[in-house]
Amino acid sequence: MTGPTLPVEPWCLRERGLDLGTLGRMESLFALSNGHLGMRGNLDEGEPVDQQGTYLSGFFEHHSLPYAEGGYGYPESGQTIVNVTNGKLVRLLVDDEPFDMRYGEVVSHERVLDLRAGTLRRETEWVSPAGRRVIVRSTRLVSFTHRAVAAVEYEVEPVDGPARVIVQSELVANEGPQDVDDDGDPRVAAALQDPLAAVAQDVEQDGAILLHRTRTSGLLVAAGMDHDIECPHQYEVEHEAREDWARTTVVTVLEPGERLRVVKNIAYGWSGTRSVHAVRDQVAAALTSARYAGWDSLVRDQRAYLDDFWGSADVEVDGDPILQQAVRFCLFQVLQAGARAEGRAIGAKALTGTGYNGHTFWDIEGFVLPVLVMTAPDAAAHALRWRASTLPLAQARAATLGLAGAAFPWRTIQGEETSAYWPAGTAAFHLNAVIARAFEYYRLTTGDESLDRECGAEVLVETARLWMSLGHHDRSGAWHVQGVTGPDEYTAVIDDNVFTNLMAARNLRSADAACERHPDVATALGVDDDERESWRAAAEGVHIPYDAELGVHPQCEGFTRYGEWDFHNGETPYPLMLHAPYFQLYRKQVVKQADLVLAMHWCGEEFTAKDKAWNLDYYERRTVRDSSLSACTQAVMCAEVGHLDLAHAYLHEAALVDLRDLQGNTDQGVHIASSAGTWTALVDGFGGMRERGDQLCVAPALPASVTRLAFRVLWHGMAVKVEADHEQVTCTLPSGNGEGMTMRVYDEEILVRAGKPVTRPVQRREPLLAAPPQPVGRTPRPAGREPLSVARSAS
Repeated sequence: MTGPTLPVEPWCLRERGLDLGTLGRMESLFALSNGHLGMRGNLDEGEPVDQQGTYLSGFFEHHSLPYAEGGYGYPESGQTIVNVTNGKLVRLLVDDEPFDMRYGEVVSHERVLDLRAGTLRRETEWVSPAGRRVIVRSTRLVSFTHRAVAAVEYEVEPVDGPARVIVQSELVANEGPQDVDDDGDPRVAAALQDPLAAVAQDVEQDGAILLHRTRTSGLLVAAGMDHDIECPHQYEVEHEAREDWARTTVVTVLEPGERLRVVKNIAYGWSGTRSVHAVRDQVAAALTSARYAGWDSLVRDQRAYLDDFWGSADVEVDGDPILQQAVRFCLFQVLQAGARAEGRAIGAKALTGTGYNGHTFWDIEGFVLPVLVMTAPDAAAHALRWRASTLPLAQARAATLGLAGAAFPWRTIQGEETSAYWPAGTAAFHLNAVIARAFEYYRLTTGDESLDRECGAEVLVETARLWMSLGHHDRSGAWHVQGVTGPDEYTAVIDDNVFTNLMAARNLRSADAACERHPDVATALGVDDDERESWRAAAEGVHIPYDAELGVHPQCEGFTRYGEWDFHNGETPYPLMLHAPYFQLYRKQVVKQADLVLAMHWCGEEFTAKDKAWNLDYYERRTVRDSSLSACTQAVMCAEVGHLDLAHAYLHEAALVDLRDLQGNTDQGVHIASSAGTWTALVDGFGGMRERGDQLCVAPALPASVTRLAFRVLWHGMAVKVEADHEQVTCTLPSGNGEGMTMRVYDEEILVRAGKPVTRPVQRREPLLAAPPQPVGRTPRPAGREPLSVARSAS
């Protein structure tokens, strides 16, 4: 599903005209969020609509989890994100005719998501069924600087005659059925039918506040609005409120060229513990603060926040305008996902839709947080603190499973395990090592030891204890982890998954080092010398399967002896999980997503250059990429072994998964991990960036079609710029301390000082093998499709 093409522009996403068939996709792409509050890109008037959506991070409702057959340790309660009170609605009537783009004539319509301003702008010229012509302009933002606040500027202008204009600004709760992953279970649907019970309503001088409580989880939410009105003539205003809606109505008569301007401030607050009065007052205070700042100040602060972000995070790609637009869009989505989450989980779709019911997965620590660590480290720290705050729940889950330490959940919103499918959930223990890696990545990249002492060391210790209860030494002394599922969900409940074992060994070493750094923390956690020695012995003895006959690593014990999947028996339908029984997938050499290849990216020091070349060649032929998490990792490793054109193709697939709707489900929300993976594929892939302990390393190599790549990252608080073309690579420290920083360019250690760039010649990457083929029907997408149109002018 591709829908209409979007003009390719370097700093914006532009929609011209309205396609009712792609409403859901555009609502996701035009969603605005700050990590705490998210609003789908619905039209201001509320209709036409695919799925209304206003979300608050961490705000959810419980529902029962259905099982055909129960079992010990199965989670009993699910959690799903709730569409809270809709505050972005601004309805319009022109001479009593409702403004609705499905009726009358739409002369022109354009919406622009501005990635530098952080706003969604819209301008529509419309002729009513009665022949009255008006222009409607609006600008919407969700503030990065006022965490609880969103705002809309809405203007109406008659074109060819006087018009009576009525603007209805609304708050609406329980708008209708919520589109969630309920597998058709009526109990889940019932739990989400009108999930908000009215608690109180307040009509304010310039608006209203509504308070509701979820019926099962008992979470209290308040939504408020107020208004500034500018009109050249007399106007009337009315305010009213009921249980599930509040409305402010403005009516006036305008001459051609005159404008009614309404600025709507919207604020939200929620809590599971505070009183009705406290939450209501919080929202009232946020509205007062937004009104005091004023619209112009909100817009300036939004731009200043993003100027600061892009100044240390922008990626420039010359020669590929499609990729240039896509990487900035993706990075903007990653920022929106985490900027102000502050103590709440980041969902796999962030706050752009209800896909995966709003749950967080290992995708966030594995793919999203490394990007945030290098571009917005405060946001990453908050996300890690949230994960650490759920440690007691993870410890309780481990105890339920008969294990030591902490077993973090496969999918959750609040911290409890909510996955009803244990082979791809409970058995996927690698997520615990991925969480441990995220804490270490933050410490090494930022140089900040405070988070490590505060909570990171404890997470490392408790996950190390989990691994020791999962693994065992055989008679030869080798250490094994059996009965687990690695990243490839088409190969479940297996022994000695290479990715899992290598990540577990790293987790054990990291825990040992954390105890060395913080002996008082180790003592408080009851860690003694014998326990640390057992961690070191397990890490040293970890079993890594290897098939000497084929010269490759099986992704798990015996994998290379499984039967081959017959990709040539007729047309293979994808995704396979919807067209083949899992029983067949589990027993064949078919890979859903990068697994052994991901191990080579994240644990690259464990493989030789020959290992990487041969392993990649082997798994490229068997990986079907039925997950959006795969293309970015394959891009990185294809680039590392010298298949630069194949890497470029995979990079396009990762970057365009939402802009082209390659998975056919962007209407459910943006794929945040693939968005982060786009940055990683560029920076780790073509930029060759790796972190080696406390040193940053780069080894750029570009495909022929990319003439220049420049990226900026934060390393130990300093903004580093790396710029490469086909001849040379230049490292710059725009500002920093007088000592500068050491880093590696290819195999050379260099010293970069502020204002003194260091330039070296580019080293070519020569592949050891020819570029491998992919399974039938699985060449990188969108290969072979028409290119997007490239706009002549900048946004």
